[in-house]
Amino acid sequence: MTERIYLSPPFVSGNEKELVSDAIDSNWIAPLGPNVDAFEVEFGQYTGASNAVALSSGTAGLHLALLLAGVERGDTVLGSDLTFAASANAVVYAGAKPVFVDSERESWNLDPELLADDLRRRASAGQLPAAVVVVHVFGQSANLGPILEACAEYEVPVIEDAKYLV
Repeated sequence: MTERIYLSPPFVSGNEKELVSDAIDSNWIAPLGPNVDAFEVEFGQYTGASNAVALSSGTAGLHLALLLAGVERGDTVLGSDLTFAASANAVVYAGAKPVFVDSERESWNLDPELLADDLRRRASAGQLPAAVVVVHVFGQSANLGPILEACAEYEVPVIEDAKYLV
């Protein structure tokens, strides 16, 4: 029999069972509670952010990031074609249209040259996207420098999504 290889196996290493039991015993399972509040504060302190919010999923995080970037119904959002459905779903949840840019061979991520070409064409047509979602997929980081440069040239917000980044 062949051993199964999981895409993203769970990692449980310590006192998770005890912490879940504590949450159940305290009756703070939903909507949130002191554990989530403490996590948000500690995460904000660790990252230097003035505010941090825990969400139910990465998709919810992408959706919130798109809304905070000003993406509205009918907008276009560019993203990598090699991605998980959540990246495109979040765009659809915001009422926008996902448009895919091909990936580069080296990293399997958004191709900076193709993105720059696409932005140039869209700018000349007066149809810039509302945002670009860059997915770092399977532990491979996108070539972010040129992507950020191209987007900065046209003042297009960039949202990063790290999938299974190790």
